Amino acid sequence: MEKEVEKVIDKIRKFRKEKKISILTLSVESGVSRSHLFYIESKKTIPSLETLAKIAHAMDLKLKDFFV
Repeated sequence: MEKEVEKVIDKIRKFRKEKKISILTLSVESGVSRSHLFYIESKKTIPSLETLAKIAHAMDLKLKDFFV
């Protein structure tokens, strides 16, 4: 996995923890399955841009927030 992808995944987890959102809650709010979110945060799968957009929207973030 490339470093840039790992940084994006680290930001997903960071923002989720900062906002005190559980994976279950994020799953319900984003429409992304709990297991898929777990695999993303465990760096076992790479999220698509569509999935990143759903996660960002569920956490009241902009997609670009994962990349800056």
